[in-house]
Amino acid sequence: MEETTRAHKARLAIRTFKIVADALFLRGNYTLGGKSGQALEDALRTLSPEIYGTMNDPKSIELKGLEYILDRLPRGIEECHRLVLTAKEALAATSVEKIQPPKRRRISYRVSENEMCFVITRGSSEIYDILTHMTFLYIEAKKLHDRLRNDSGNPTKEWKELEKIVGLGADLSGKDLDRAIWSLSVLLGRTYHETKETYEYFEKSRTKSNTNNGLLSIVYNLGKRLEDERENHDMVTVFFTPSLIDVMLHQLYCKRWAASIKNAIWNFGLQNRPFHIISANMHSVLNLLYGYGAVKDEQKKKDSEELYNFIQDMTDEAGLIKDYAEKHGFYELPDKSGAQIDCQLIDTAMLESVDFHPAIAVDKDYLLNEKPVLLIMDYAFGTQAFSAMDELLRPGEDDDSQRMLNVHSISVMGKAGILPGKKGDIMLATAHVLEGVPHTYIVENDLSREDFDDSVNVYVGPIVAVLGTSLQNRDILEKFMTTSWKAVGLEMEGGHYQRAIDAAIIRGHISKDVKMRYAYYASDNPLKSGQTLASGALGREGIRPTYMITKAILEKILSPDNT
Repeated sequence: MEETTRAHKARLAIRTFKIVADALFLRGNYTLGGKSGQALEDALRTLSPEIYGTMNDPKSIELKGLEYILDRLPRGIEECHRLVLTAKEALAATSVEKIQPPKRRRISYRVSENEMCFVITRGSSEIYDILTHMTFLYIEAKKLHDRLRNDSGNPTKEWKELEKIVGLGADLSGKDLDRAIWSLSVLLGRTYHETKETYEYFEKSRTKSNTNNGLLSIVYNLGKRLEDERENHDMVTVFFTPSLIDVMLHQLYCKRWAASIKNAIWNFGLQNRPFHIISANMHSVLNLLYGYGAVKDEQKKKDSEELYNFIQDMTDEAGLIKDYAEKHGFYELPDKSGAQIDCQLIDTAMLESVDFHPAIAVDKDYLLNEKPVLLIMDYAFGTQAFSAMDELLRPGEDDDSQRMLNVHSISVMGKAGILPGKKGDIMLATAHVLEGVPHTYIVENDLSREDFDDSVNVYVGPIVAVLGTSLQNRDILEKFMTTSWKAVGLEMEGGHYQRAIDAAIIRGHISKDVKMRYAYYASDNPLKSGQTLASGALGREGIRPTYMITKAILEKILSPDNT
């Protein structure tokens, strides 16, 4: 009963966070230290996401959570008191510094010493993501501020040392660095080893790509920003511009994106063909269809009879494969709309002379007769998936005539967190359950266990579409897995794709007989590791599940009578 109660509280906290965030977005601004900011903080503390570790421990600063979010926020965010979330602004041609974090396709501009501007192009999920991270940063800053002064109200020795080091701006080494890390560890309430590990983590990316200001500066400015707020009433304030509200309500970025894709299709003369939409990464389909034919070395082909070994051997041949593909029906469509969803088109009628790997079943007679076209779209982000798919399936307008795609199938493959299994396993969705709202969508999945060999574990069941990468809670996930839901995984886009697909069927934009395929490879098990579905690349061990899913999808499309 206790676990059920915790899960219920966590679900309520997610719903509260979403409702408050939506209200603040419509209001136009709020302060992190005000009543509205406190409401978000209370919800986040109740939820206590796994990725934020010791956030609720007042005696220590959460370092791993700090690493996670600062990889996804612009450099210098800890120094800014004004945070502006806006639609695309005409700042690219100015002297304003453009910043992109290493682990998010998110553009920001450092407008001034005190102000950061976020360009929001990927829907409400991006807003939830940023607000969650900013709330966490503020919680940690308050904990840090409580440790800056002693009982007499004077700055502690550790804080004065940190202020001196950051003020000098010199790179430390040897004994000086060890002393600085030791002093910092006391201030943070962490061990020397933990502090040094995080220091080195930030230094690696700072020196290599200048994506952060280094741990010493980050900690100092987090504390200083709160000092300024308390002494000068210079509150950290988040603003949502009217242009952002307009763009969000009207899906403008995705409208432009879908229009540009349809323009390309019509320009290439492919509009009357059967279309198969695939949401995937930008390399799997390309490598699987063209990699074998691109290799001229017959001995290399002979040595790579096993498909997944061959793919692994081809990882350094991207340029060769793309050059070959462009001569055989492959078109690259980089995004220019601002939606940040790149696309590819493959005219399968031009695959007749392509030499496929023996392990891939392709019916060339079928391709010549039916001439299907593959539209591969890069991953959308959370709720952006609804807007993108909704606009893509909606008839475009060209003068007085409507432009509608003849969609035969929609396949979604991607990375997800798994609940009953382990990293590298495969999940097939039978339904999508949206977290935080009472929405569920049943899926008639055209993929089954029988489409995969025994070298990888395959789990079949409902998939939870979570509100954000940082809004995951162990109690909720365990409840979804162990109760009658029997959920097998969690991700961010599938439920939103399915909502758009169902709407398109109801409105007559696509046939109700459209084949749907949902398959995910497990990036991690958050119940075992405490990490999230955004925990990073799978590396070499991810090749087999990734390409096994790609192979299953392509064979359903390119050789339908044999699958």
